[in-house]
Amino acid sequence: MLKKSLELLRQEAAESGTHTLKRSLGPFNLIAIGVGVIIGAGLFSLTGIAAANHTGPAITLSFVIAAIGCAFSALCYAEFASMVPVAGSAYTYSYATMGELFAWIIGWDLVLEYSVGAATVAISWSNYLGKFLSKYGLHVPPQLMMSPWETATLADGSTVSGLVNLPAVLIVLAITAIIARGTQGSAWFNAIVVALKVSVVLVFIALGWQYIDPANYHPYIPANTGTFGEFGWSGILRGAGVVFFVFIGFDIVATMAQEAKNPQRNMPIGIIGSLLVCTVLFVLFGYVMTGLANFTVFKNSAAPVAIAIEKTPYGWLSTAIIGAILIGYTSVILVDLLGQSRVFFSMSRDGLLPKVFSQIHPKFQTPLKSSLLLGLFISLFAGFVPIHVVGEMCSIGTLLAFVMVCVGVLIMRKREPNAPRAFRTPWVPVVPVLGIVTCLVMMFSLPQDTWIRLFVWLAIGLIIYFAYGKKNSKLGQGQLVNSTVEPVGNTVA
Repeated sequence: MLKKSLELLRQEAAESGTHTLKRSLGPFNLIAIGVGVIIGAGLFSLTGIAAANHTGPAITLSFVIAAIGCAFSALCYAEFASMVPVAGSAYTYSYATMGELFAWIIGWDLVLEYSVGAATVAISWSNYLGKFLSKYGLHVPPQLMMSPWETATLADGSTVSGLVNLPAVLIVLAITAIIARGTQGSAWFNAIVVALKVSVVLVFIALGWQYIDPANYHPYIPANTGTFGEFGWSGILRGAGVVFFVFIGFDIVATMAQEAKNPQRNMPIGIIGSLLVCTVLFVLFGYVMTGLANFTVFKNSAAPVAIAIEKTPYGWLSTAIIGAILIGYTSVILVDLLGQSRVFFSMSRDGLLPKVFSQIHPKFQTPLKSSLLLGLFISLFAGFVPIHVVGEMCSIGTLLAFVMVCVGVLIMRKREPNAPRAFRTPWVPVVPVLGIVTCLVMMFSLPQDTWIRLFVWLAIGLIIYFAYGKKNSKLGQGQLVNSTVEPVGNTVA
């Protein structure tokens, strides 16, 4: 089985010049990238759903449990990122531990996560933009807010069909233009967006705190109804499973390793730091929200925060929250597009995808052509495909990547016990094993159609790999000299 050696990966990380990605990201930039994708609109919706159906005020405990579950994987990511600071994240780590075929599967899996995620978020962004503009008497024609396969009923009872979701197309193209011109500019844009988004969350916490009704916290852990997952400690665990997906996103920080300054030091800071910042914000957010209003009123509400805000004299906060959701979605799209192009960059550089995806612009030092091609494809997807077809971001893909990284740490600790590690995952093998178990439990809790989509996508990917990738693999052709080739039977995978 073809595998990349650590020495080869370190050589790739040490490359410089106009043909490589520019190292411009410091620890603050990396933390901002992680926070930017973790804090999305899910915080403003899933928190209320979990509290109403599973946890009550103990949603704060669910956030802590979910964060601990994520931390197992985050610590493993941090070790790998400090060992092999190369773009590609779980794809690159799998190449070094489990071989080219597994690396391809994970890379293709990440492509699904980032591309479908960006398109889905863009469509939702368009819907929220319409709501935001309507508050000021501005109305975008509904035909330009829907795909051709969607219809809407107007106030007069007539029905109109969509033409294109124009705002979704435009936001993807606008963000593509930003990331194509340079990672540093993208990082500053993301930092500003994250600052605005976090500010709204902090304002909600600060202003809402003084209107908390302590009676809403009694009982803090509502008695179980007799059904597993409906309150009690089982409800807290079920709630942790619901809000777990709010945390997903810190792994995208690892895709930026080849653009980080001093990556051995800064990558662990970015990965773990973004998770810690978001955990603190989420716990405080959940505490204030369930303190302002009794958790029972959040049931079947798509906007639980708006209900909580009604308990304060600050009605303008409702508009600010919609603004925060728009801002949050913007940063999620940006980071998804960044992660997408960097995974493609790594796969193309290894010969598994056409060269166009790894060509670096001499001035911007970004994969310009790759970013533009992917941005155009995703914008068309967002503009012409209904959201129910695009679906939710593939959480199963992220969880599969988490499992692979945790397994990879176990393999590398056994195979390369003395390899330099600027950051070491503590309590190995306990932490990686707990990470594997946590992620597998989350994966098997997902609906069947999610698994079907994953298998169909991976089948398409395997066809591409055996038709193109395997034949053009630089490692397979011996172009990457510092590699290890382990025979498996009489074949090379």
